[in-house]
Amino acid sequence: MKMIWTNILILLIIAAWAVSPAEAQLDFGTTEIEKVPFEDYQEFEEQFSNVNWTSAGFDASLPIDRIPTSELRARLQAAYGDPTFGVGDLLNRPDFTASQYVQFEYWFIVDDEIPMIVLDVDGPFRRGLIYAGAPQFVDLMPEIKRNFSSELMSVDSLAEYRDYFYVIDEDQWYVVGYEDGEYVREETSNPF
Repeated sequence: MKMIWTNILILLIIAAWAVSPAEAQLDFGTTEIEKVPFEDYQEFEEQFSNVNWTSAGFDASLPIDRIPTSELRARLQAAYGDPTFGVGDLLNRPDFTASQYVQFEYWFIVDDEIPMIVLDVDGPFRRGLIYAGAPQFVDLMPEIKRNFSSELMSVDSLAEYRDYFYVIDEDQWYVVGYEDGEYVREETSNPF
């Protein structure tokens, strides 16, 4: 009987050490999140052209999910600068359709290999963000979201920004932003 318990103990120790690279990275607890600037978006698209984007793994609710998107946009600006795409950039893409109106998209590469896209839910009118990543890294997404959220929440002062957003149902453009310590949301004519 003692031999069986010894074998079980050895198997448990081996199992604890034999973790997948994804699990090992989760235990490591840090991630490097690098924003893809607009001028590098084509390289990103080529590198990740075969990704079937998913939001799986990003669904754990965190305090950041309850923050108004307009504030999150100011935090993103402070932490990462301008978005990879604003609505004006998207309008000029040949594959753009009216159903794709967003205020902003930030594209990231995490730990030099994991693609992630973060965008607004419904412009400045909602709370939280939408996240998408590659399915082969779904086990890492909860930790990536926690680290990303931590970076945004650690921003000391919000950064100014100015974006545009289009509400299809109203056929109305808005200028939105954070300027002089105030949030801006005003109707405007088509800026493009």
